[in-house]
Formats: sequence, structure tokens, C-alpha cells
Amino acid sequence: MKRATSLLLILVFVLPVSLFAGIGSQSSVYIGGTVTAIPKGTDGKLLSDDPAMLSFAAKKVDWKVPYNKITSLSYGQHAGRRVGTTVALGVTTLGVGALPILFSKKRRHYLTIEYTDQGGAAQAAIFEVGKDAIRTTLKTLEVRSGKKVEYEDEEARKAGNK
Repeated sequence: MKRATSLLLILVFVLPVSLFAGIGSQSSVYIGGTVTAIPKGTDGKLLSDDPAMLSFAAKKVDWKVPYNKITSLSYGQHAGRRVGTTVALGVTTLGVGALPILFSKKRRHYLTIEYTDQGGAAQAAIFEVGKDAIRTTLKTLEVRSGKKVEYEDEEARKAGNK
């Protein structure tokens, strides 16, 4: 009885956290690029509500780029299996019951913004964008910058245009 209660508690509290770990559906993370003002891995939000410029707001960072300085936009998504979650749950609690988790995919949405800075130098910023924010962000950037989003592959095109 104790084991069943322990297993239930673990499933209630640990399973949801491990399955949905990652960035929030409306959040963004700076992955890398030439922007030295943003440390890699910084969590924040890409904000496109200002009609003049795109901004990335985080705790200690406020990065902005005017839409008319954007030279290129590209989008891609990468799907990965939940191997780490499956191994952890398989070893600790569920055993073979954790295998169905292995067949689920998590998709990461990447947006690359190329622009020119105030000195005229080419710059690039790569962000991972949450699944609920990517479509509106892509469309807003296209409209406000006047640049078409380049899609890495057909699957990314479908996800960006749903």
C-alpha cells in the first residue's frame, strides 16, 4: 500500500514537471548570435506590439531592433524524442510503462533574425520561441519588417502557417 501511494504521489507531482519542462508556450530564450548584450540562455519574451521595433525583454536585458533594420528572417523547428524523461521514469518508477513517452516528440521553434546595427554592421540573433507565440510572432515580423520568413523545410512552413 505504501508503494502504491508513493508511486501515485510521484506521478502526480513529478510526471507533469518532467513532461512539460522547457520554455513556456508564450516565452522565448536567446540561443545565440552576435548580440553581446544578451547572455546565451536568457529567458524572456519577444515583444512585437511596438509598431516601430521588435524587443526582447528579460529580467536584466532590454534588447530592441527597429523593424526597418531587419534584413532577413528564418524559421525552423526541430523535433526530439523525450529520451531523458523516459530513462528517468523507467529507472525510478514506471519501468517498461515509461516507453510510450519515448514515442512522443517535443518540438522546438527557432527564429533567426538578421539585421544591421546602428553602425551598419550585420548582426544575427537566434531565439527559441514558445509554441503558442511562434505563429503570431512570425506574421507580425513579416508585416512590420516587410521581409518574408524563410522556412528551413516544409514541416516548418506548415507549422508557421497554421
